[in-house]
Amino acid sequence: MNTPRIRVGIDVGGTFTDAVAVDATTLELLGQVKVPTSHHHEDGVAHGIVEALDRLLEQTGCAPADVAFLAHGTTQATNALLEGDVATVGLIGIGTGPAAVLTRRLASFGKLELTPGKRLPLAYAHVTDPQDTAAVRHAVEELKGDGAQVLVASQPFSVDRPEGEQAVLDTARPYGLPMTAAHEITSLYGLHKRTRTAVVNAAILPRMLATADLVDASITKAGVTAPLMVMRCDGGVMVLDEMRRRPLLTVLSGPAAGVAGALMQERVSEGVFLETGGTSTDISVVRRGKVAVRHATILGKTSYLSALDVRTVGVGGGSMVRIGGGRVTGVGPRSAHIAGLPYACFASPDQLRDAKVDTVRPMDGDPADYAVIDAAGGRFAVTLTCAANALGRVPEGDFARCDPQSARAAIAPLAAHLGTDVATAATRILDAGIAQVKTVVDAMIRDYRLDKDTAILVGGGGGAASVTPHLALSSDMEGRIARHNEVISPIGVALALVREQVERIVPGATQEQILAVRAEAERAVVAQGAAAEGVEVEVTVDPQTNTVRAVATGATELRTQDRSHRADDTERLRAAAASLKTDPAAVHVLAGTAAHTVYGTETRRRLRATRRPIRIVDVDGVVRHHAADAHVETTTVAGAPEVLARLVGESTSYGDGGVRAPALRLLLGARIADLSGVLDPQPLLALARSELRARAADEPVVAVLEVRS
Repeated sequence: MNTPRIRVGIDVGGTFTDAVAVDATTLELLGQVKVPTSHHHEDGVAHGIVEALDRLLEQTGCAPADVAFLAHGTTQATNALLEGDVATVGLIGIGTGPAAVLTRRLASFGKLELTPGKRLPLAYAHVTDPQDTAAVRHAVEELKGDGAQVLVASQPFSVDRPEGEQAVLDTARPYGLPMTAAHEITSLYGLHKRTRTAVVNAAILPRMLATADLVDASITKAGVTAPLMVMRCDGGVMVLDEMRRRPLLTVLSGPAAGVAGALMQERVSEGVFLETGGTSTDISVVRRGKVAVRHATILGKTSYLSALDVRTVGVGGGSMVRIGGGRVTGVGPRSAHIAGLPYACFASPDQLRDAKVDTVRPMDGDPADYAVIDAAGGRFAVTLTCAANALGRVPEGDFARCDPQSARAAIAPLAAHLGTDVATAATRILDAGIAQVKTVVDAMIRDYRLDKDTAILVGGGGGAASVTPHLALSSDMEGRIARHNEVISPIGVALALVREQVERIVPGATQEQILAVRAEAERAVVAQGAAAEGVEVEVTVDPQTNTVRAVATGATELRTQDRSHRADDTERLRAAAASLKTDPAAVHVLAGTAAHTVYGTETRRRLRATRRPIRIVDVDGVVRHHAADAHVETTTVAGAPEVLARLVGESTSYGDGGVRAPALRLLLGARIADLSGVLDPQPLLALARSELRARAADEPVVAVLEVRS
């Protein structure tokens, strides 16, 4: 029997390192292991990564040569900033006259607070002429004398004229310190924010370089020939060399791994992902098949780091119940883990004999209103997981599943204390537990204008069943727990795509400039190993900020999934009708390619124009895109330029807000090319032509247009 090629994902957490092996063809989970994170080993976390890999290969019967893809996510960068464990940064400001005034102000970054009472260690030196090698050497020696372990060069307008920063680094290179230029970290204007982002990146650079080298050497020694990838904070992965240059991209990558798993494994196209652990729940959004990303706040300041928009609530599966005045007053933020207590629901009924309810103070300074049970087997915490099990919300085989009899026995003493029955008490606990989560979810649905008719709630993490099912019921939304929810993060790492984002501020950007940014992003992911044939690039042009943004994604191999479980015509029609909330008889096939089918219907309302909502369903029966009102037209690659020019011309609106071309998406082969981020008709058509390039003239093309008001 031949062993399959596998994709390996490893998630390095604060306590445990989880690893999974996924079949590279079917994307099915083949194995999973958990080992303690090796913070204190001489090789650091690299030791735990290799140990997890060794156990995984043994469990699956695979050899190192069978590994087609290997990636790991790490909290090391995040923890370094949270704990203040960073290097001293030597910042070299460049400029004369007014420019010197601006760069000298950058020395204030030494006031950035890492942790209470601990500031970012920074030394500043100034050079007026970056070509003056003697002056640059003097500045470097001055910074080394002040303890600098890494260098950053920054100059106003270096995005357009990087020669000055580059000259400083060339002169400083013989000193052997890790170093970076501000323009290498981001190409956006804004000296202060650009330099601050570069300085924070540099502060974690030496530590991350050491880890990268150890992991790389260890993986190579283990016999794995696949290139090592690292999880980014925007839901993609990058090659190790890119991480060595921009380690800041790994900050906040923990939550990104989970939502990447939901996106790739669960095929979520519109919804909210909730990753629930023992103490907290990370909440993020998938909108139209993409993770929601924004510039992250680091050390209390906005940065140019594009990261997953994740919002954390202090409620998890182990969150303890709080009581007072004969009622449930809240849940959390303290958990059973913090209090050092076992969950009551995992005790046996015999251990719960003679139970009495008491309240405790989990930590000094906490209110003494956290409920515990003192019973024959000792003291136990009453948690959200206990309530969810008591109500039968935790499915069979789930990581958090317990004996239902034990769960009801765990809640019974509290129910008696509250003067009610077990089911009511458990419901009140879950109501209190999800209240904060629901507030955040509702806000994110509003912020991202998700369609509640199509958006779903997906739960991941070991505590998923304690939050997501009850939240779905109370929100009247569809909800489900992800398969293998307890290892959704390493699955996300294993399935993640190579990703690169290029941002440029280009006032009045021309077609050529927009296409150049697109091409740069595409080249970047191909250079990191993505198969050129499968690269997708989404371009957004923001006329208010003059920002041109291109996000390219691609797999390290062209994926050919097992087609034995594909949905048939009836299943796809049923999925479309369910999403459209109408009878299948009222739904029609409007167009299609080998990979996608477009379904539509009509809705008529009194005194309102007819609307034509559509759903795009893939071969697995998953709704990949929805629109409340759209025009659909089929053509060929040869005929598309003329057809698209006509459609865009007919659908473009003009008004006080400027020109607004329609939101255009093209169904091409196995892809949905999203061109909706461009408002100007001519660049939009130029991007469409670039998508058609190198395709057969007779290949079908489906255009889906949504008119913008």
